[in-house]
Amino acid sequence: MRCASCGIGAGDEIKLKKCACNLVRYCGVKCQRDHRPQHKRVCKKRVAELRDEILFEQPESSHFGDCPICYVPLRADGTKSSMMVCCSKILCIGCDYANTKCELEGRSNPCCAFCRLPRAKTQAEADRYVLKRVEAND
Repeated sequence: MRCASCGIGAGDEIKLKKCACNLVRYCGVKCQRDHRPQHKRVCKKRVAELRDEILFEQPESSHFGDCPICYVPLRADGTKSSMMVCCSKILCIGCDYANTKCELEGRSNPCCAFCRLPRAKTQAEADRYVLKRVEAND
């Protein structure tokens, strides 16, 4: 590795510092300032590319897919998610929590966060919802 401005090689006494673009290294601030006019356009382009890579990097996805409301990937182990019996949708725990919080605060009636059907009050009602989804082949 060598300084992009003066060409001094890295050694025990000289530590080269990376530029923000990770393409070049400099032995000091003076060399970085001297080399800036030649490197500025390439550096800005590479920094934008690095930023886009970080921004648009897709997180690991599971076979459950994403939450249909907020599109957060659902965990493969089934924790932090809940299945709605009325529509057979698997929601992340955050969306289910937000819906439950609205219900507890009295801002909405107890219903599914996705399809807005009333929540099952009894096990028999939940079973009816499940059978309806089975008949619909969901």
